[in-house]
Amino acid sequence: MDIGQIAGLIAAIAFAVLAGFLIYPLIRLGRLFDQLADTVKETGEHAMPALDESTTTVQQVNKTLEDVNRISAAASTTAGNVGALTDLYGSMLGKPIIKLASAFFAIRSTATSFFKGRKSSTANAGVPDPANFTTPDSHKGKGE
Repeated sequence: MDIGQIAGLIAAIAFAVLAGFLIYPLIRLGRLFDQLADTVKETGEHAMPALDESTTTVQQVNKTLEDVNRISAAASTTAGNVGALTDLYGSMLGKPIIKLASAFFAIRSTATSFFKGRKSSTANAGVPDPANFTTPDSHKGKGE
């Protein structure tokens, strides 16, 4: 054996030792990839039912929102109809009732003033004479 063959033998042994040291981490790395593949598979298996449930939930929420939209549209229509009906009653009944109330007020005021005037017309008691009516300022010029 010459020096070249001994150097080759030493290199081969060093490579074998290096390969021996690298086999263990490579085996562990392979196990890690296997566990990662299993985890991804399990996650996919668990994610599909969750996605199906979320799709069902979104569909139910959309259906409920459609019902709410129908109800709010009906409530809006009802409010508009009540407002129109109130305006109709106000114009049909409100104006005549106001006129009737003002007529009754006028009759009552007239009757009240008529009966008060009838009682006090004999002596004109309590009613001042407009010819003798003076203001407080009219007294200042007369000798004060």
